[in-house]
Order: sequence, then C-alpha cells, then structure tokens
Amino acid sequence: MLAWSVQEPGPLETRPLRRVERDVPEPGDGDLVVRVRACGVCRTDLHVAEGDLPVHLPGVTPGHEIVGDVVAAGPGCRHGPGDRVGVAWLRGTCGACRYCRRGAENLCPSSTYTGWDAHGGYAEYTIARDAYVYDVPAGRTDLEVAPLLCAGIIGYRALRRAALPPGGRLGVWGFGGSAHLAVQVAMAEGATVHVFTRAPAARSLAKELGAASAGDSFDPAPEPLDSAIVFAPAGELVPVALERLDRGGTLALAGIHLSDVPALDYQRHLFQERQVRSVTANTRADGEEFLRLAARLPLRVASAPYELSDADRALADLAADRVEGAAVLVVG
Repeated sequence: MLAWSVQEPGPLETRPLRRVERDVPEPGDGDLVVRVRACGVCRTDLHVAEGDLPVHLPGVTPGHEIVGDVVAAGPGCRHGPGDRVGVAWLRGTCGACRYCRRGAENLCPSSTYTGWDAHGGYAEYTIARDAYVYDVPAGRTDLEVAPLLCAGIIGYRALRRAALPPGGRLGVWGFGGSAHLAVQVAMAEGATVHVFTRAPAARSLAKELGAASAGDSFDPAPEPLDSAIVFAPAGELVPVALERLDRGGTLALAGIHLSDVPALDYQRHLFQERQVRSVTANTRADGEEFLRLAARLPLRVASAPYELSDADRALADLAADRVEGAAVLVVG
C-alpha cells in the first residue's frame, strides 16, 4: 500500500515526508484495519514532520483525522467489516492511572496518539484501536467528517476550557480548521465572536460564518472579551490576547506546540483574575459530545481536498496559510 513517512524530521524544504510502500497491516486483539477514505491535514502533522514534536515512532506515517471503512477486525471488537468509523488523535490510555480514573484520560502519562506513536492516515490503510474510534455523523461526507475528528474535537475542548459565559464575547486568534468550527459552536450558543488573524482569506471566511469582526492578529478588540482562544502556535499572541480580556476573563491555548511566550506584565495581563489554561488532547467523552453536536448543528465545514499523492503539498500549503478551512487528503 502507499503511505507517507517522516523519514528525517526537518524543515519542509528538506522533504521530511517521503512516499513509501508498506504491507497492509493485520489486526491484533481489539484492533481494526481501516481502509482510509479521507484524512485531514492538521498542524500537529506539520509539527511532527518538522521536528517541533519529537517523533515517537521512527518513519511514522502522520494523520489523525481519518474517515474510513473497517475491512478487518481482531477479537473483542464492537465494530466489524463494512462499518464507517472515525479515527482520531487519542489512540490509547492505560485506563488505570489516577487521571483515567477521574475522567481525565487526556492527561494519562501512558497515552498514545495516532500519527505520532503509531502510523496514521496518510496511507491507504491504517490500524486503530476499536475502543478509541468514533461512529461518525451519517449525514455528512468524508470531506466534512475528517476535520471534525481533530480540528473539531480539539476546538470544542478549547471552547469549553475558555469558560465562555452564556451570551459572552469570544476572541479567537488564528482561523484555520479548528477555529472555524469552534466559533460556529460558540455562535450557535449565543456568543459574539471576534476573529484576529494575519490571513485575509481567513478574515473573509470568518465574516461569512457570522463573526462580528475580523481583523489582524495585533488589532485592538472592538470590545472587552470574556474569553479568548489562541489557535495559532505563536507565543507572542498570548500577551496580546490577555490584554484584550475583560475582568475575570479566561484564555485557552489550543495547540500542542507553542513558541516561547514573552514576559507578561502582571497588571496589564493577569491582574483582575484573568487566567490562562492550556489544552492537552481530549477525552473520548469530548469527541462523542462534539460529534453529537455536529450531527445536530448546521456546521459549515470548509474543506480543501488534496489527493493522497499530494500530501507533501498539502502540508506546505498549510504551513504557508494557503488553505481556507481544513485541508483533507482524499484516498482512492
């Protein structure tokens, strides 16, 4: 089968992502072999390819927003051949540590991840743990579902971590696959949304989706914000977002990787009970809750399709902010 492999992490111009041929995997106990139909291209994949996130599996195949059909199942699986499933970032947890026992499996020290600890969806087939796959919304296409499986789920968790009050004012920095879904959920729940991004096309999309304003990353906010989310992996935006929060406001940092944060001024950025929260992966409960919402709400999923053979180009376009919404690899 065709797959893409991170041969040697480094800048994209060094071609860290290479095409390889591999055997179709065989399932073990609790495993599903999934024929990939579509796989979203996430900024985390870019971090793995470029080495911002150290590769856990040499030669790993990225991709963790996978929609596909089960073709084989090992013993003990609830899904079987022919089932359409979603394979997401969280691949496994121990189930026994203090974090798993209290419902915070996203913090499990033994957690593993698709496309980082095990081969992911930049391939014709992948293998997934049955207990961690999702039943996907039936009324949506593969192109629509793929971005929901990480961009959507992580954006949803970030929105909840931002503690947005009912009818509140939300500021969002960065406006790619995750942000454009999270703001639609926020607006459906009655929020006023202000978007800050350097990309003109992203600002246009934000206004089309109903944002009250869309400006550059360093523009002043039209009004004080109750909550904010930084989706861009740029630490210099943290003090910018904090300074625009109203008293008691909360900032959520949605990325798995963030460049260094500049020094904060206590009075300008943190006093009056402003707070900062990070977002670390998600629980399966987050994913199930968000996918139920996605089946009910008229979310517009902005997808840019690429052939599997163009995965390296899709990553390059993502890095250069040439993708409106979410890039998705189409397989077969």
